[in-house]
Amino acid sequence: MPETRSEQLLSIAQSKKLLKNEYFITEGQIPRKFCFALSGLFRYVYIDKEGNEYTKAIIPENNFISSYSAMIKDTPSYFFIQALEDAEILEINYRDWLSLKKSDPFWDGYLVTQLEKAYCIKEKRERDLLLLDAETRYMDFLEAFPLLENRVRLHMVASYLGIKPESLSRIRKKIMT
Repeated sequence: MPETRSEQLLSIAQSKKLLKNEYFITEGQIPRKFCFALSGLFRYVYIDKEGNEYTKAIIPENNFISSYSAMIKDTPSYFFIQALEDAEILEINYRDWLSLKKSDPFWDGYLVTQLEKAYCIKEKRERDLLLLDAETRYMDFLEAFPLLENRVRLHMVASYLGIKPESLSRIRKKIMT
């Protein structure tokens, strides 16, 4: 992004810190903001009535973070966005974003680019969950997120892969031997 554009975005952003395990968005909250993660690691997680966690996504730094469909539809978020590490973010109010976007067509193109990137990631994740076995999904995870496994607890990796922690332990043991 050109420096002048970065300055425009920074003019509507607020620098904030989140502590490990703090939520940026909670389930049921109507989101009025999104953020860009300067540092830290986040996950999108569904938690059912029994307390079971289902990790929808793991998002490292240098990415936008939002409950986007809830934000644009002005409806409650279906999931939590949790900081897995202490994090620094640039928080952007959605109304301020809409004003910026309205003032300059550059931002419409920028948004489309970001949404296309997110769509491609989502499409691959859905395909992988439907068509690949657990070991292949784990190998793809390691390739897509090198060194991330050391930053995320293994039960969260298992949840992301759609398997039980015991299954992930067996897969890891098999790979190590």
